[in-house]
Amino acid sequence: MQVHQEQEQDKALRKQEWQARCDLAAAYRLVALFGWDDLVFTHLSARVPGPEHHFLINPYGLLFHEITASSLVKVDQDGNVVEAGGLARVNPAGFTIHSAIHMGREDAGAVMHLHAADGVAVSAHRDGLLPLSQTAMLCLDHVAYHDYEGVALNLDERDRLINDIGDKSMLILRNHGILTAGHDVPETFTYLYFLMKACEIQVKAQACGPTFMPSDTAIETTREQSQSLGKAARLTWPALLRMLDSKNPGYAV
Repeated sequence: MQVHQEQEQDKALRKQEWQARCDLAAAYRLVALFGWDDLVFTHLSARVPGPEHHFLINPYGLLFHEITASSLVKVDQDGNVVEAGGLARVNPAGFTIHSAIHMGREDAGAVMHLHAADGVAVSAHRDGLLPLSQTAMLCLDHVAYHDYEGVALNLDERDRLINDIGDKSMLILRNHGILTAGHDVPETFTYLYFLMKACEIQVKAQACGPTFMPSDTAIETTREQSQSLGKAARLTWPALLRMLDSKNPGYAV
């Protein structure tokens, strides 16, 4: 009886891992589709269900539009490759950043980090993300900041990353890029989309000249309304997968 239960549990965990792989591969391809990728650099990761504290990340060398569920690399919290479907290389900087969040935040089922130009531009702006649009105002209460320390190769930086993100879902890495964390891939990608869109709007608005700021009351009202932002994934993720299936299928293999 116990052996049968263990077999069923293992089967369920394998099924959950495959779903996480498919969702993460889809997220990589969506990042490429939106034009947010940076050659083979930056990373998206997902926690592997189970007690081992493993997570999935991209093999270092594949472009984002090439990623498939089976090509993702499974690593442990020390950066050791546990399982690889092809390329077994992992970017050390990617491991530092993503392992920090996964280790420090039990609720972080997925972590996504980009170097997209508009995100980097806002990260380098003295005032950071400004309430210039409804999209930005929906993000503001979820945002934290982390100062740049160099390419993230120093494992000591992990403690500061964990401290700086706190319980927030969005982290602006000063002079570097943006990062989001959520319970799963769909929620984390939803945060990523809103933060990137807010940055894109800000860069365009500031390029036009003087900007108009909303009232403090409007900012506070939108902050209160933003508390359920992650739940938008229930609607957005299935729609995003339909779009991806029509434009770049083949990720779930």
